[in-house]
Amino acid sequence: MAERAGGVDETTMKFGLLMQSAQAHQKMAESHLEKLRAHTQDLDGVVREEIRRTLVEELDELTAESRRAARSLKEMKRAAHLRGLILSVLTVLLSAAIPCGLAYWLLPSAAQIEALQARRDELRASVGRLEQSGGRIDWRHCGERARLCVRVDRSAPTYGDKADYFVVEGY
Repeated sequence: MAERAGGVDETTMKFGLLMQSAQAHQKMAESHLEKLRAHTQDLDGVVREEIRRTLVEELDELTAESRRAARSLKEMKRAAHLRGLILSVLTVLLSAAIPCGLAYWLLPSAAQIEALQARRDELRASVGRLEQSGGRIDWRHCGERARLCVRVDRSAPTYGDKADYFVVEGY
């Protein structure tokens, strides 16, 4: 029995040491697991912070790019308005210049108008003198030989030694 007590004791001892070693390993594993959890939580926080920082950087870059794009669009808008204004002014100038050019080219100048008015006045005076001198006489070509004839006023008296002069109608 002593042998058995010693053998059991030895086996029990080995088993006890093994159990003690297992407990130590289990505690060490739990400690490592706890450290791993803490490290994972720390790592989770670090990763979240890194993602947050990266996201903020990207959003800042996006904001800056959006501002540059908005500034470019405003500059393009100003340039388009300026081009539209220039085009409108040129259209108005051409719309006014073309008729003015045509009028200058086609219509007589002031000197020409004055010359034409003077000529018209001369012609009016000449027509007036012609009317007084018989310009309103009704002339025709009469007969087979197309002789020159004139309409006379038959109710007016005759003149001349032989009464062979008649008053032309209208005078």
